[in-house]
Amino acid sequence: GGAPLAARATRAAAGVSQGAQGACREDAVAAPRGFAALATPTMNPQLQHAAGPVVSKGLAGVYADVTAISTVGQASGAGLTYRGYTIEDLANKTTFEETAYLLLHGELPNERELRAYKARLAQHRALPQEVCAALEITPATAHPMDVLRTGCSVLGTLEQEEEITAASAVAVAERLIGSFTSMICYWYNYHRNGKRIVPNVDSNDGTAKAFLKMLRQDDAEPDALEEHTVDASLVLYAEHDLAASTFAARTTASTMSDSYSAITTAIGTLRGPLHGGANEAVMHFLEPLATPDEAEALLRQRLAAKNLIMGFGHRVYKHGDPRNRVFKSLSKALSQRPNGRPDLYAISERIEELMEREKGMYANADFYAASSYHQCGIPTELFTPIFVVSRTSGWAAHIAEQRSNNRIIRPSSLYVGHGPREFVPLAQRGDTPKASL
Repeated sequence: GGAPLAARATRAAAGVSQGAQGACREDAVAAPRGFAALATPTMNPQLQHAAGPVVSKGLAGVYADVTAISTVGQASGAGLTYRGYTIEDLANKTTFEETAYLLLHGELPNERELRAYKARLAQHRALPQEVCAALEITPATAHPMDVLRTGCSVLGTLEQEEEITAASAVAVAERLIGSFTSMICYWYNYHRNGKRIVPNVDSNDGTAKAFLKMLRQDDAEPDALEEHTVDASLVLYAEHDLAASTFAARTTASTMSDSYSAITTAIGTLRGPLHGGANEAVMHFLEPLATPDEAEALLRQRLAAKNLIMGFGHRVYKHGDPRNRVFKSLSKALSQRPNGRPDLYAISERIEELMEREKGMYANADFYAASSYHQCGIPTELFTPIFVVSRTSGWAAHIAEQRSNNRIIRPSSLYVGHGPREFVPLAQRGDTPKASL
């Protein structure tokens, strides 16, 4: 399994030169379908304030580029859309494979394109022997996000991206969406159950079903609602504009680095609890709670102590995350099954109501994602790796878009340190207190 992916990519698609000249060009280059050249925006003269430069911590409110991939609660009132389609329509009416294709190719697939795409993703679930060996020596105590980060790096050395083009980013995305699903299930079963699993390459099984089958290893068909829940979650998490991990991926891509490096950058960023790890933190909070009253008492204690409550608030969504509505309906449906957890749903609902009433904070996508995944029997430690499988489609769409009209991302910082100082020779330096950093 070591053939370069570029050999399987569309070599005819024009890309960006790897030379210094190509890295600095601002005019557009040809791009595959869905990545039409974007106009380079002009500088807004209003940003040149007479009082000097304006610093925006966390880049809040800063438009770093233009994009044709998604809208996220922007002033237009469009809400969350992927290439013009609302997240509600995509989560309720499409599969993850359709949505990933949309993000990566610009349009929803027809039946023939979807069959071919599902077949390619299924084939890509196969793992090279070297990757399996790396997963086996990765410690059982490793965080699963570290497992995927390592697996991505190993695969990138075996199947190197020879050309730095938009088309090759799409090809790498297909490989990683398929293989990430297998990687996490292989590592989990090897270290938890002592099994070397055989990746599921059945093209009749979509990503969600294949994941559940490989995870459980019980030869049973997954429950339809559980399969739909995982599939819908992959749609909901697939793309979210310039979230921290996506911006990190685009920054790496802007240096003309390869797609594996850009995706590895994104995984490392998503690993943080303020980004991708929030749904795991939510479940750790919910799990020991027995009743809604107990949940309310503990929540009030934490609020009084000014503790951070994970799963609430969002930089963009000030009046509710549209993804939360879908996750909440899935969690409720799962709780109403004979083997469901109505207590867990009731506890979650009480916490949501209290946070909105007392703090004016709304649940984000991670809050009900936690109870949804838990009721599907998915181990808490694997919540964020599912995010990776999903968001790889969005990351790669942004990598391709960056390459189609590249300029290296290099913002400036406003210096607030010492003014000019005279150099003091070593022999003349006393034990002066050092400034804290």
